[in-house]
Amino acid sequence: MSIFGKIKSAIFGGEAKAAEPAAAPAAIPMENKPAARAAITEVDVAARLDNVPGSDKLNWRTSIVDLMKLVQIDASYENRKELAAELGITGYGGSAEDNIALHKRVMSEIAANGGIVPADLKD
Repeated sequence: MSIFGKIKSAIFGGEAKAAEPAAAPAAIPMENKPAARAAITEVDVAARLDNVPGSDKLNWRTSIVDLMKLVQIDASYENRKELAAELGITGYGGSAEDNIALHKRVMSEIAANGGIVPADLKD
């Protein structure tokens, strides 16, 4: 699973899995195919992350490192660089500016996937 996928799964929990459509064999005629599963219900990301034990000790709202730590993902430079590449960010070098941009991109992608994210956290 991608690093962004792990972050998304940690935030949405079981709801992210429920959004994946069931795989149907190609040989089933159209009228017999199962209906697609319902989309993810919207999730208040700030409320959910604020309720994770330890969130009061981490600055997850602005720090990609703290966000990754909060959802128990290794926040090493290598993983942040891989996350940036997954999200189409080129030239990630790990600077403070790069980390801020990466955090905002992650929050924007979470919002695009059904998360309710405060506007000031997105790019």
